[in-house]
Amino acid sequence: MSVRIPVSEVTLDADVVVPEERRGVVLFAHGSGSGRHSPRNRQVAAALQSAGLATVLADLLTEAEERRDAVTAELRFDIGLLADRVTALTDWTLTDQALTTIGLFGASTGAAAALIAAARRPDQVRAVVSRGGRPDLAGDFLPGVRQPTLLIVGGDDPVVIDLNRQAMERMTAEVRLEIVPGASHLFAEPGTLEQVSRLATAWFAEHL
Repeated sequence: MSVRIPVSEVTLDADVVVPEERRGVVLFAHGSGSGRHSPRNRQVAAALQSAGLATVLADLLTEAEERRDAVTAELRFDIGLLADRVTALTDWTLTDQALTTIGLFGASTGAAAALIAAARRPDQVRAVVSRGGRPDLAGDFLPGVRQPTLLIVGGDDPVVIDLNRQAMERMTAEVRLEIVPGASHLFAEPGTLEQVSRLATAWFAEHL
């Protein structure tokens, strides 16, 4: 189901899938020029749906903002803007009383936005998963994250591995780093995204 969600001064597009027997909902926070049509996040979302989890894949930027960002690449690193929108999308998702248990799945800079939203909504967000994310960009919000957090990074992405380890040192919540051997930043190698899907599904199934 495609929906349009008013967020502050803009309206964001989202795709929502709700299985008949749902155990909770996972909101996806895209980053670095990606959006709800990302085949990588859609593949992970399909795995979550098969496990009985509803999914909300929302664009964090409007079409006009995406066109601007494609030229300047500035909005994808505007963590404050992205975090505000993930927080608002979290609130929107929870207005549906059938979806009261929520997890956040963040990719790239969207992972930082997801962690900030989790810190802002400690009683609503139950778990966070980051894929190839930049949790370090959540900065001073990291110690305030209370939710169990899974950080998934490709084994061939050493810079991001180091940044994730730095972020872990600032976190006080349960946090685990999973390194997928042979995977680059985008997990384009055969079988690597399937590993991400299995790890994320298991994490959300345990904590939602």
